[in-house]
Amino acid sequence: MTADTLLERITDYACRPDPYPLYAELREAGPVVRQADGSHLVGTYHEINALLHDPRVSVDPRNGLVRDPVLSEREELPFLLLDDPAHHRLRTLAMRPFGPPHSPGRVDAMRGQIAELTGELVDGLRGRAEIDLVDDFAYPLPVTVICRLLGVPREDEPLFRRWSDLVVASADVQPGEEAAERARTGRQARMEMGRYLVDLAEQRRGGSGEDMLSAFVNEPDPGLRLTREELAETAVLLLIAGHETTVNLIANGVLTLLRHPEELDRLRRDPGLLPGAVEELLRYEPPVHLRRRVPLVDLDIAGSVVPKGEPLILVIASGNRDPWRFREPDRFDPARADNQHLGFGGGVHLCYGAPLARIEAQAALGALIPLLGAVTLVEDPPPYRRNAMLRGPRHLPLRVRPALVDGEAAVDEQHLAGDER
Repeated sequence: MTADTLLERITDYACRPDPYPLYAELREAGPVVRQADGSHLVGTYHEINALLHDPRVSVDPRNGLVRDPVLSEREELPFLLLDDPAHHRLRTLAMRPFGPPHSPGRVDAMRGQIAELTGELVDGLRGRAEIDLVDDFAYPLPVTVICRLLGVPREDEPLFRRWSDLVVASADVQPGEEAAERARTGRQARMEMGRYLVDLAEQRRGGSGEDMLSAFVNEPDPGLRLTREELAETAVLLLIAGHETTVNLIANGVLTLLRHPEELDRLRRDPGLLPGAVEELLRYEPPVHLRRRVPLVDLDIAGSVVPKGEPLILVIASGNRDPWRFREPDRFDPARADNQHLGFGGGVHLCYGAPLARIEAQAALGALIPLLGAVTLVEDPPPYRRNAMLRGPRHLPLRVRPALVDGEAAVDEQHLAGDER
């Protein structure tokens, strides 16, 4: 096999459990490796970081030479897929009810509610002989948090799993696959979700609710209001981006800790390492592995020219394991210093939900770490999601086992099995 098949092999589902040897092959082949389908892979840290900050590189798929067959020139795109100045305007309006400078306390004020939700989910694990960490914990926590931020009624939260799965699948990188039907299905899911959220927002117009949908529709300054279409796309983006990546972060984190019992024990003994451990997980097993970009000009990247409009794929997870940037990059080290990972992207498109994701991951892992000494993996590797861009376990089945003796585990079986004997 040659380097021009790397994307095909990376996106092959058989490689989902461990794509890292392919990323090493990518870095060895060069900073930029052209693929048989005409796309260009970039897998080294410094080049990826520079491209994330380069205004000559676009996120708008309409700038590519290869057009999505169902993408209309007039279709509304979320600001995630827009360049400045349109991106800056919409991101700024979306940020007003979410974070600083206009709403500096909103995310931090969620800490108590997130801790409460985490406690409820942990309580729900008790008395179980087996649990699925994804379905029983990693998925419900972030989707509940983002739904409550937006003001979605709890009984409607299950609607969003089907919608978000279809939208995420439509954005996956699959070379050689006919993407038209997948794209249409994703577009339909976005439209259904958007209609629901806009209708819900309209119900809040004129009210005094503190949720984000209420803030969007009750913005007093006409010049700072989102149009109906912009509100739909922004709310959909917040829901999908607000939980899909965090599900992966939590599930990948638990899997990594179970595979590294010595580091799990270290964190159990020193909870103060937890914030650094989350940053290391964002480097070592990031929830986002690939990001699409389009050069707006013929672009020289470390001596290789990528022509204007040809697909550019930044392999974020490869950059996070680049030995030219990180010492012993394949070692999981919760106390790693100078950990400037690419887990949240970079530049003007840096994930603005990063502060919330960090709080959720720290709360989730902090609640789970004392219990992980009483569980074992049912299968390793677990079944993964099909998506190569947003990589994480689709299920993470765990079996409750008797506690280890002589102080090797901090808790016993009763933590998960309740009083059942």
